[in-house]
Amino acid sequence: MDFGKKFLWGGSIAAHQCEGAWNQGGKGPGIMDLVTAGACGRPREICKGIVEGKHYPSHEGIDFYHRYREDIKLFAEMGFTALRFSVDWSRIYPNG
Repeated sequence: MDFGKKFLWGGSIAAHQCEGAWNQGGKGPGIMDLVTAGACGRPREICKGIVEGKHYPSHEGIDFYHRYREDIKLFAEMGFTALRFSVDWSRIYPNG
């Protein structure tokens, strides 16, 4: 099937999956910064604060905050012509 040259191939990533840098650049805490990793038989937890020894996946994400240039090049190598990503609201409004 030919979609034509104007068809945009791409993907999307969400802020809590990609940003990383959870406490850098003036960002305030967001709800996903308090959600721990889970696994089969071990549900995620929503903590009231950062608890030492727990793993919070959003703290690293894919570290798009620091690696966006490299990541965008990789997306282009995959043939992406469009990328939708989000920015965490707590980065825009750090105090709510």
